[in-house]
Amino acid sequence: MSVLTALDYASVFVFALTGALVASRAQLDIIGFIFVASLTAVGGGTLRDMILNRDTVFWVADPWMIAVAAVAAILVFFTAHRLESRYRSILWLDAGALAIAVPAGVAVALSLDQPMSIVVIMGITTGCMGGLMRDVVCNEVPLVLKQGELYVTCAMVGAMAAVGAIWLGLSTPAALMICAGATLALRLGGIAFGWRLPVYKSFPPRG
Repeated sequence: MSVLTALDYASVFVFALTGALVASRAQLDIIGFIFVASLTAVGGGTLRDMILNRDTVFWVADPWMIAVAAVAAILVFFTAHRLESRYRSILWLDAGALAIAVPAGVAVALSLDQPMSIVVIMGITTGCMGGLMRDVVCNEVPLVLKQGELYVTCAMVGAMAAVGAIWLGLSTPAALMICAGATLALRLGGIAFGWRLPVYKSFPPRG
């Protein structure tokens, strides 16, 4: 199994867990769990592959990806009630999934010899779009757009760290590890310590 395939499988499984946990908050049936989990797991990667015009979307080339998402959904369906705080679990699992998905997007773009700006954008797309779809479908405030939340920023910093590492002459595996570490550290810091970006505040118009 290649590094890229391993990243895709890991991203699918962990993002599917978060999708299923959101489905549990929405009190969906088991088919709803599988649908939301699968949408979350493959949404970002599907958009990435379509934009990059890959020969085949990754989960169409390897349908076992959907089976992995379904297993994650069923697992959560029967165990979610044991969690003390499902929302908190979503945050921590989602951080892990982001730190896997961003390097996966970066790796795909690098394998297709895309320019570095596209590598960064594909890392962000792969990491963020599945969770955005999940929250919109389940009528939740999208986590990626919550006020001041460090989310897209984490994906961008991680992808840029990978690009910087490549520019410095590091190997692709080393660059992907740096990408994952930077993404995870920043996201966990945001959750644990409440790091936030400044938000826009409107002022009354001048007379």
